[in-house]
Amino acid sequence: MVELDSLGEADTVRNYVGGDWVTPESDEELVTTDPATGEELGRVPFSSTDDVDDAVRTANDAFEDWSGRPVEERIQPLFELKSLLEENLEELAEILVQDHGKTRAEARGELRRGIENVEVACGIPSMMQSGTLLNAAPEIDESAVRKPLGTFAAITPFNFPGMIPLWFLPYAVATGNSFILKPSEQDPLVTQKLFELIDEAGFPDGVVQLVNGGKDTVNALIDHDGIEGISFVGSTPIAKLVYERAAANGKRVQAQGGAKNHIVVTETADLEFAAEKTVSSACACAGERCLANDVVLVEESVYDEFADLVVAEAEAQTVGYGLDDGTDIGSLISEEHETTVRNYIQTGIEEGATMLRDGRDASVDGYDEGNFVGPTVFGDVTEDMVISQEEIFGPVLALDAVESVDAAIERMNASQFGNAASLFTGSGADAQKFRHQAEIGNIGVNVGTSAPMAFFHFGGWKDSFFGDLHAQGEDMIQFYTDKAIYIERWPDA
Repeated sequence: MVELDSLGEADTVRNYVGGDWVTPESDEELVTTDPATGEELGRVPFSSTDDVDDAVRTANDAFEDWSGRPVEERIQPLFELKSLLEENLEELAEILVQDHGKTRAEARGELRRGIENVEVACGIPSMMQSGTLLNAAPEIDESAVRKPLGTFAAITPFNFPGMIPLWFLPYAVATGNSFILKPSEQDPLVTQKLFELIDEAGFPDGVVQLVNGGKDTVNALIDHDGIEGISFVGSTPIAKLVYERAAANGKRVQAQGGAKNHIVVTETADLEFAAEKTVSSACACAGERCLANDVVLVEESVYDEFADLVVAEAEAQTVGYGLDDGTDIGSLISEEHETTVRNYIQTGIEEGATMLRDGRDASVDGYDEGNFVGPTVFGDVTEDMVISQEEIFGPVLALDAVESVDAAIERMNASQFGNAASLFTGSGADAQKFRHQAEIGNIGVNVGTSAPMAFFHFGGWKDSFFGDLHAQGEDMIQFYTDKAIYIERWPDA
C-alpha cells in the first residue's frame, strides 16, 4: 500500500485548516477499506460543527488578503500545483485505485481531467475580463468588473475523488475566493495526497482547506453564515435537498445530480464500433459514473446483430484488481453498493427482461473479499421497467429495440433525467435531429461517453442538475464572482 506523509501512526485521515494538519474532535469515524482486497486503509474522524466553524473563520480571514492580491499572483500556486500533480501522477493513481477500486488506467485518466481544470484556471486573467465603454453618456465612462465574494465550499462524491474537487477548487481560488472541500468519507486518501501537494504549491494559509466528515459536516457547511456558495455532486435526491437547503440560506448553489443516460444506435451506424463504445461507456469505472450510458435503444433492423456484438464485447472484459495488468473493470466501492447492484439485476430478471449476459458470478482469484460484479447485459428492457428508469451505478446494460430515431428520442426525453446521451449513426440528418431535439445537457455523436473538456462547462438538465451555473469552464467564473458597474465622470472643474 502507498504510504501517505499526512497520515499519522494510526492512519487517521486529517483535516487541513490554516496551513496545518489537524484531527477533527469527534467520536464518530468511518473505517475505509480497499474495495478489492478488504484491507483496512484508514480511519476518517467526522468533523463537528466546531471544526467547520474553525475552517470557515480561517478561510474568511484569509480572503481579506487573498482577494486583494493581483490576479497574476493568485495563479502562481496553480502553476506550481499543476507541475506537482504531473510529477506525482503515478502515486496519486495508485492511491486512487486502492482507495476507490477503479483500474490504474481509469485513475490516470481521471487525474488527467483534473489537471486540465487546473490548466484552464491558470487563464483566469483573461477569463475574468469584462467590458469598458468610453463616453457611455456625456463625460461618463462605464466599466463592468468581476469581484470575488468570500468563502465557497464543495461537497464531492466517491466516484471521482481525484477529479471532481478540481472542477471547483482552481477556479474558486484563482478568482480570489477562499475554498473549503468536504470529500466523500468513503475514499478520502487521494484527497489527503492532493492536499499535501496543495500545501507544497504555496497557497497562503487558509485559502484552501479540507474538512472530512459525513452528513452533519455537510449540513454545517450548508447552514454556515460564513459560506457564500455550495457546489455539490452526488445522487439526485441529495442534490435536490442540498440545493433547496443552501438556497434557502441565501447561498449560491450548483448541485449536480444523478442520471439515467441513453445511447441510440441507428441502422447506419458502425455497429462494431458502437458496441465497443457502448460497453465501455456503461461498464468503465465499474459503471460508477453519472455519464454512464446504460440504456441502449437500437433500431429494429439491426437490434439482434448489435445485441450479439455487445454481449461479445462484454464477455471480453476482464474483471480484476485495478493495479493488476490486464484488468478492464475493477471493484465496486463497497460491499453495500455491490448488494445494491445485485438487487437491481435481480429486479430486472423479475420484471421479465431477457438476461443476455449475467455478471453476478464474477470472481477474481486471490481477491475473495472484493466487491466485484461483471458486465451484465439485459435485452427487451421496456420503458416501464425499474432498470430502465433508475440509476444503478454498476456495470449493467439495458437494451431494447425501437422503430426509429424519432421513437428513441421520444423515449429518452420522457426520462426525469437529462445528463448525457449519445447517438451512433452514419446519417448527418439523424445527428442533426438528435442534437436539436434531445433534452439533454451533454450530447455525443459517435462518442460513447460525452464528457466535456475542462474549457467547456459540464452539462446536465432536468433532475440531473439543480442551479444555473455548471461546473468547469466559463460557468465557474460567473459562479465564483459577481459583477459590478463603475460609472465615472471627471468634469474639468
